[in-house]
Amino acid sequence: MKRHFAPLLLAVAAAAAAVTAAPAAAADAFPTARPVTLVVPFPPGGPTDALARRLADKLREPLKQNVIVENRSGAGGNIGSEYVAAAKPDGYTILFGTSGPLAINVSLYKNQGYNPETSFAPIIRIGHLPNILVVNPSVPANNLQELIAYARQNPDKLSYASSGNGASSHLAGILFNRMANTQIMHIPYKGTGPALNDLLGGQVSMSFTDILTALPYVKAGKLRAIGLASAQRSDALPDLPTLSEQGLAGYDVSVFFGIVAPKDTPAEVVSTLNQAFRTALSDPAIGQTLRAQGIVEAQDKTPQGLSAFIGTEVPKWRALIKSANVSID
Repeated sequence: MKRHFAPLLLAVAAAAAAVTAAPAAAADAFPTARPVTLVVPFPPGGPTDALARRLADKLREPLKQNVIVENRSGAGGNIGSEYVAAAKPDGYTILFGTSGPLAINVSLYKNQGYNPETSFAPIIRIGHLPNILVVNPSVPANNLQELIAYARQNPDKLSYASSGNGASSHLAGILFNRMANTQIMHIPYKGTGPALNDLLGGQVSMSFTDILTALPYVKAGKLRAIGLASAQRSDALPDLPTLSEQGLAGYDVSVFFGIVAPKDTPAEVVSTLNQAFRTALSDPAIGQTLRAQGIVEAQDKTPQGLSAFIGTEVPKWRALIKSANVSID
């Protein structure tokens, strides 16, 4: 009798174990455990924060989970980026990164607590925001060649405003001077707002700023657009040629946006997040948001594409920063 019951008891036990394990496995499946935190390493209210929040809303449906935007600003984006780099690699804490924390800062800061090429698992490249070279209307130049000619004939007479030492708007001017063989003076400010105010007032001659910030003033005639500081034209100003088209071949100082997770995040989790962001980006409302902000959507949205892109951006900026002897700390 015992021999007959033994297999039956084993079968019942195995079935019970399977039933018990199934809910546990389902509970652990990403991202069912808890909301995903999307860290923005900049203060609330800026273009990066605004885009992150729009995407977070659209991620809820494909992920079947809430996505919470958390601002951890400071040190040019390093504080939030270090936080994500040190987070548990389970996909629940991810970074909305930009050119600074994902490509530039590693060469600017002496004690950065992470490496953009090795500390993260790339998820997706969102796109880039073209920068634009604008001048005060008092500058006697309507295009790049006229600006270069005037700058060479009047060394140190022109100046360019940046949002601070080491900012992309600062490095853009360094690259411009080098490629154009000019000596335009750098004037650093504490943020884009003060720099823009002095540019509009004529205290400085020109600036490299994002197209979203400059566009209203260009359309109002308060600033003159010389060219886009990106590899391709923008739908926001389709008739404005790039600086590369006008003679500075290869000039590109766009700000890119990319999503990364801590290194060692499982490949299946990265794939889930990548697909969710792709779904969000395919929403017409998100496409309209990108166009309204002047953002050019990335063609290659694979994790490998973002990894390769970061791998080319880091040495590009490192060479420029080293040759110009620029550092922070």
